[in-house]
Amino acid sequence: MTPKDVLKLTKEKGAKMVDFKFLDFIGIWQHFSVPINELSEDIFEEGLGFDGSSIRGWQPIHASDMLVMPDPATAIMDPFSETPTMSLICDIVDPITKESYSRDPRNIAKKAEAYLKSTGIGDVAYFGPEPEFFILDDVRFSTGANHSFFYLDSNEGIWNTGREEGPNLGYKPRHKEGYFPVPPTDSQEDIRSEMCLVMEQVGIQVERQHHEVATAGQAEIDMRFDSLVKMGDKLMWFKYVVKNVAKRWGKTVTFMPKPIFGDNGSGMHVHQSIWKGGKPLFAGNEYGGMSQMAMWYIGGILKHARALNAFCNPGTNSYRRLVPGFEAPINLAYSSRNRSASIRIPMYSPSPKSKRIEVRFPDPSANGYLAFAAMLMAGLDGIQNKIDPGQPLDKDIYGLSPEELSKVPSAAGSLEEALEALKADHEFLLKGDVFTQDVIDTWIEYKKKHEIDPVKLRPVPHEFFLYYDC
Repeated sequence: MTPKDVLKLTKEKGAKMVDFKFLDFIGIWQHFSVPINELSEDIFEEGLGFDGSSIRGWQPIHASDMLVMPDPATAIMDPFSETPTMSLICDIVDPITKESYSRDPRNIAKKAEAYLKSTGIGDVAYFGPEPEFFILDDVRFSTGANHSFFYLDSNEGIWNTGREEGPNLGYKPRHKEGYFPVPPTDSQEDIRSEMCLVMEQVGIQVERQHHEVATAGQAEIDMRFDSLVKMGDKLMWFKYVVKNVAKRWGKTVTFMPKPIFGDNGSGMHVHQSIWKGGKPLFAGNEYGGMSQMAMWYIGGILKHARALNAFCNPGTNSYRRLVPGFEAPINLAYSSRNRSASIRIPMYSPSPKSKRIEVRFPDPSANGYLAFAAMLMAGLDGIQNKIDPGQPLDKDIYGLSPEELSKVPSAAGSLEEALEALKADHEFLLKGDVFTQDVIDTWIEYKKKHEIDPVKLRPVPHEFFLYYDC
């Protein structure tokens, strides 16, 4: 779609406003809107100015001017605005140099796609994330010098079987039994279906929706795979749609990896493959029907997994889910069918087009553009250096003896460990100037200053249970 096409589309749809969306460094959509008569073809070339110092992880105040450059190919009518509004996803540009901004996550994703093509290995990398989330009915949290608490509630929560509901009908999924009973135990079929239909309005092809394992409204909606940048865009629309449909129903959604104690957290398994000239490159005669290239790609992911955790599991809460011996796959091994491995080779179909790997440790708090780009760069490093992934692990990893388990490396155990791993292992990300040293340093500095240290400094409620009478 060209700028001229966008102007034509706005007239056809009766748009009265234009909304410019872009992603901050951490992974939250930002936006501002202008009346439709302010939209011209020139904006697509000249951009619109904004204050980059007010965006997390971006510019200092003495160099704050930045430009948003709308991408005409992303023009979609916003499905939630009461005023008819055309939405455009934007890239970020330096107003002086006119160069793409190095800390713009979408720019990093674009550079990863360009680097793949430059290697000659392939011309497109496909990604298919499976973001899980909780649909809740109430959330309250507060922290201060003398208090700290959070409180979540769900009409589905198993803890509410004894609550006066006038009447309480009792259909509430037990812990770890939400996958996947029919209604009335699954009370959220209709809200998830509405989410799917709105996703289709914004160009997301939905493959399925279902209740997930946990009680209290854990859900999953699966999208059909797409190329890296397009899937980064779709993941942002996905979160936007899910949250806003939930709000219509008087509910709230969180993509926090581990909001509820004692039940499964929310992961984001990411399917990925490389193609060239319209042909899949991951099908072959190696283990699980994979090609040698795919095995090397797996080798790269496994080698760099702890550094990848810094982008794929980017919050302190991520590591409440990645705990040894529990549901999340923290052991760095690969297998076909075995869902306790951190990399799985799906075996649903023998078709070469279906051959892909599924990386299972990421979670949906990740900035999709950065996580997908980082995994692609790790996989390409594996291909370029012919990194052997070792032998597959087809046993149930949770049933291994301590001696056997000691031979299997594990993912980072905390965000601090992940950032240390990234600090020591990031050369593979710098190839092709995809990630810059400034991006790596800023990510580490931001996460330590704004997330790790504030969490470290605060007592948590369970510590009072453990230590108050010491």
